[in-house]
Amino acid sequence: MNKTLSIKEPYPPGDFAIWIVVYIELLTFGLMFIGYAFSRRADIALFNTSQLALNQLSGFIDTLILVTSSYFVVNAVNAVKNARTQKIQAANNLASKWLLAAILFGVLFLINKLLEFSAIFEQGITLSTNTFFMFYLLLTMFHFMHVSLGTVILFNIRRRSKQDGYSAQDSRGIETGATYWHLVDLLWIVLFVLIYIIR
Repeated sequence: MNKTLSIKEPYPPGDFAIWIVVYIELLTFGLMFIGYAFSRRADIALFNTSQLALNQLSGFIDTLILVTSSYFVVNAVNAVKNARTQKIQAANNLASKWLLAAILFGVLFLINKLLEFSAIFEQGITLSTNTFFMFYLLLTMFHFMHVSLGTVILFNIRRRSKQDGYSAQDSRGIETGATYWHLVDLLWIVLFVLIYIIR
């Protein structure tokens, strides 16, 4: 019988501290989303008109990038968790490749977002332009910082995987990083729908 099948996996996955971070982040973004919703309700015409200045295609591309990167991270975690004891090195090598792809997509997201910010600023738009752009810039820049941090986390996880640092018995580190990355992905999906789509 495969010993990895008999391992009792902790629930939720990853370190307990990351779930405290997840709850705090969800609360923080949730309050900002609620603030956006109430402000929009107070002046729907302004929000709908301002929204036209955004590049929906760029936002959609960002969504595809993050969803795809999360898929890569899932594959990295599965590579480690499904590894047999005698194949730890191969599993870590595979995880490392998946993580590299996720990191590259994270960087691609950041580059695409910087291009979008540049286009917005070239139009003379700032935090003080109106309420919509205040929320847009605050939310997207705050999220940009989270993606930057998440990319650094993935880089460090990959560095450990290249040293064969994970196994089916010890996958908490990679699961913790994956949890944070999935949080970043989830927050963007909500942000994209709220800011770019809903009219």
